[in-house]
Amino acid sequence: MNIYLIGYRCCGKTSLGLTLAGMLGWDFIDTDLEVTGNAAMDVAAIVAREGWDGFRQREKQVLWRVSRLDRKVVATGGGIVVEKGNVAVMRESGVVVWLKASPEVIARRMSSDPATAAMRPALTGLDLETEIRNTLERRRPLYAAAADLELDTGQAGVEELGRRLSEFLVRIKNVQ
Repeated sequence: MNIYLIGYRCCGKTSLGLTLAGMLGWDFIDTDLEVTGNAAMDVAAIVAREGWDGFRQREKQVLWRVSRLDRKVVATGGGIVVEKGNVAVMRESGVVVWLKASPEVIARRMSSDPATAAMRPALTGLDLETEIRNTLERRRPLYAAAADLELDTGQAGVEELGRRLSEFLVRIKNVQ
């Protein structure tokens, strides 16, 4: 069984994933880093060369490979739920946790992260906050349908969220 962290960009999937993996003694995998490592290009370069469809195909291949592993905490790309087949793969091989934050928190985190330009290219031609709000509105039902659990990362730190999540996992799956 794996633990898949889903949610919009800058909702804490990597930060919480690393913390949770340490708490559980499991390995951590970031699907975006796997995609970019395999391609030897950052997300922006992949999207410029292959479009979002090309990136999503690469992401799907990484997810399929990761789903065959066990005891991994997996931080997924923010759009992984756009492909319905991805949701089925995650649900069949683990627990799916939706990490949420308000558009204001996401915008603040994205603006202050120097990796944003390379790892989080624009999804639309809109300004950042409008893009976040519009994309969240479209994806919210997809995240909700995929998730076994929802956590608001704007309300607590990663240690507290990691503790809550590990307690939930022990209750539902006897994860230790």
